[in-house]
Amino acid sequence: MCSKVHADIEMPMARTGDSTKTNGDRGKRIQKFALKVERCPGLVWQKMWKLGREDPRRVIHSLKVGISLTVVSLLYLMEPLFLGIGDNAIWAVMTVVLVLEFTVGATLCKGLNRGFGTLLAGSLAFLMEYIADEYGPIFRAIFIGAAVFLIGAAATYTRFFPFIKKNYDYGVVIFLLTFNLITVSSYRVENVLKIANERLYTIAIGCGICLFVTLLIFPNWSGQDLHNSTVSKLERLAKSIEACVKEYFNENNIETTENESSEDPIYEGYKGVLDSKSTDETLALHASWEPRLSRYCHKFPSQQYLKLGAVLRHFCYTVVALHGCLQTEIQAPQSVRALFKDPCIRLAGEVAKVLMELADSIRKRCHFSSEILSDHLQEALKDLNTAITSQPRLFFGSNINQDSNMLAVVAAAHASQEHQKDSRVSLSSVKTELFTLLEGKNRRVSEQSKEAERKFLSRLSSKTAITSLEFSEALPFAAFASLLVEIVAKLDHIIEEVEELGRKACFKEYKHGDHIVVISERPQIIVAQNNFPSQGTE
Repeated sequence: MCSKVHADIEMPMARTGDSTKTNGDRGKRIQKFALKVERCPGLVWQKMWKLGREDPRRVIHSLKVGISLTVVSLLYLMEPLFLGIGDNAIWAVMTVVLVLEFTVGATLCKGLNRGFGTLLAGSLAFLMEYIADEYGPIFRAIFIGAAVFLIGAAATYTRFFPFIKKNYDYGVVIFLLTFNLITVSSYRVENVLKIANERLYTIAIGCGICLFVTLLIFPNWSGQDLHNSTVSKLERLAKSIEACVKEYFNENNIETTENESSEDPIYEGYKGVLDSKSTDETLALHASWEPRLSRYCHKFPSQQYLKLGAVLRHFCYTVVALHGCLQTEIQAPQSVRALFKDPCIRLAGEVAKVLMELADSIRKRCHFSSEILSDHLQEALKDLNTAITSQPRLFFGSNINQDSNMLAVVAAAHASQEHQKDSRVSLSSVKTELFTLLEGKNRRVSEQSKEAERKFLSRLSSKTAITSLEFSEALPFAAFASLLVEIVAKLDHIIEEVEELGRKACFKEYKHGDHIVVISERPQIIVAQNNFPSQGTE
């Protein structure tokens, strides 16, 4: 009876304790949520400030879009303009939202595509309407359906052509949309031609506002962005190579995990080069639409910039392999690295110097010096070659007698194996059939057990066999030195493409007073834009 009383007393007490804990947890969650809400405005402001500091042109472009939308909204806000255009003014607002892009080339590409697509579709729709009006409603419906089918199928098929897909895909889509709206609506609406005419006016107004704002108010040129991107890629590769070699010979070098490798400055340097293909192609396409503002009306060599970008990516693959030497399973000991530290660091510095000089020549739009592959680079190569040839025992072994003894041991082992095979054959002829069957069963069981052991020890045996060899400690460094020399060899391809770019872009001649100027990474595009004219003035 007492136990029941105590049980009845303890149960409500336990429930009270659980509810107290639940209320306490709920209060902590509310406090954490309140703290997050308080910090949210500050975090948003920090993100916005960081985004604007990385490229102030983003702030300017946002203001340009705001100004354009305000101007086009006057078609609704001002009574005389609204009475003249009517509800079709919304097409002007849509045009500004869809057409106004970050760069002049992108805006011109989309604006002209939209304008010509609308004009061509409207003209064709008027022609179809004129032909259909000559006959009855039944023929008109059949004619409109056939025209929609044929024009829609033909226009869609043209989108599969690479040239159309690349340059006029947006214009074909606008053509299809406008043609179908006008043609199909004309069957039920009487004043469809007037509506289409008003829409054409409003789209022209929207495109005109976009072109005016993007061309005359702090224009951003796609060609200039492509130009600065090429300079940035050369500088990043130079810094990555130099940092990679210094890190390889760093005594405190430790293996990095996968999470840390994504934050590695060496990785971040060449990652932008590897991921630049789609961006460069887009910038080159938009640059081809931009006007030539230079005095001599030189064509912007967008295709040559793409060729140079492809060569840089091919060059970057070797840099990736060089960086991979820092994270290999078998590393050369520090004693071996110390023997070749100075010539390797010197060679990497000379390679970085050549890349920086190429970047500086492109930035200044002038031809580089004919002595860019200076004697210092050749001397660094000779020093590395001398250092490697002075240590033959690291690569070929230190004792030839040991090699001959090793060969003798291998030959003796092979002879003993042959002798054992012969004796095994002679003994097997004496065995009975019963013993042969028992041996076959035992062999299958032993093979199954050995197979599991072999799988377990296969990983260890390969690594143990490699490290047991005398010359294996120099193999990782041999791979590293070979990739470093390969980088030097591939410099010729980059120099050839930069020289070809200078000829096509009409760079000014090199002067002996020119020298390398290294700028910081963050304001590359801004500095280039402030100090140099737009892409059409090269």
